[in-house]
Amino acid sequence: MGDKKTVRERGIYKVTIIGSIVNFLLLVFKFVAGFMGHSAAMLADAVHSLSDFVTDLVVIVFVRISNKPQDKTHDYGHGKYETLATAIIGLLLLVVGFGILWNGASSIYAFIKGQQLEEPGIVALIAALVSIVAKEILYQYTVIEGKKLDSQAVIANAWHHRSDALSSIGTAIGIGGAILLGENWRVLDPVAAVIVSFFIIKVAIQLLIPCVDELLEKSLPDEVEKEIEQALLSFPGVSEPHHLRTRRIGSYYAIEVHVRMDGNITLEQAHATATAIEHKLKDIFGEGTLINIHVEPKK
Repeated sequence: MGDKKTVRERGIYKVTIIGSIVNFLLLVFKFVAGFMGHSAAMLADAVHSLSDFVTDLVVIVFVRISNKPQDKTHDYGHGKYETLATAIIGLLLLVVGFGILWNGASSIYAFIKGQQLEEPGIVALIAALVSIVAKEILYQYTVIEGKKLDSQAVIANAWHHRSDALSSIGTAIGIGGAILLGENWRVLDPVAAVIVSFFIIKVAIQLLIPCVDELLEKSLPDEVEKEIEQALLSFPGVSEPHHLRTRRIGSYYAIEVHVRMDGNITLEQAHATATAIEHKLKDIFGEGTLINIHVEPKK
């Protein structure tokens, strides 16, 4: 179990560090391009990349904590620190989404009022196109690795990469339209930014809802609980599973259940069966699964 956790932790570090290096290079490039190209949209995009870089650091810190073993103060391990990291990423996405929405709406309002929007330079457009390609590649790599590692936080971070790519698409459309179509079309930049912000906000909410469910101790889905009951009943002499309590702790499940066995069997036999059940559930749901089986005599 320890070796698997170490491999998983190293895998999460690897994918996150690669993402953080790309994010750092992109945010520096975007800030330079934003200033040189006089593009407020590109500067906003750079801030978005900065938020990606910050979330990479959050994942690195919290995953190390979440992989710590059980101790006196955390009987169920530290898995929920990873959930907390996912929630922080979701909240950051939400803030960034509303920030882009506010800035875009403010620019549109200023344009309607007759204010002249500044024309961005070609370097800002190049930066946006580079960002789109780089962040989409990074998203695909990160989400694949996140699923392999079964890490909510890594998958959440992958969506943050994609939100940055979406933001850059809006920025590229706006900057490209402003350069190619003239000053009357410079409003395309904030319009596209507002549209993209809704996608970012949607992704943030989709990430936050499961985190809230877990932090509020929501039970595992019905199909998972049925699978647990079927596994229990597959053992001869085991019947009437009841008081089944389940929850998710980070990437792991916690399962507590009462079962009935023949009251005439020895304590050693009952313990052996309970241990076999535990091994089977861990084979199905992973070595990190926390299991508590209460054995009662048949009535």
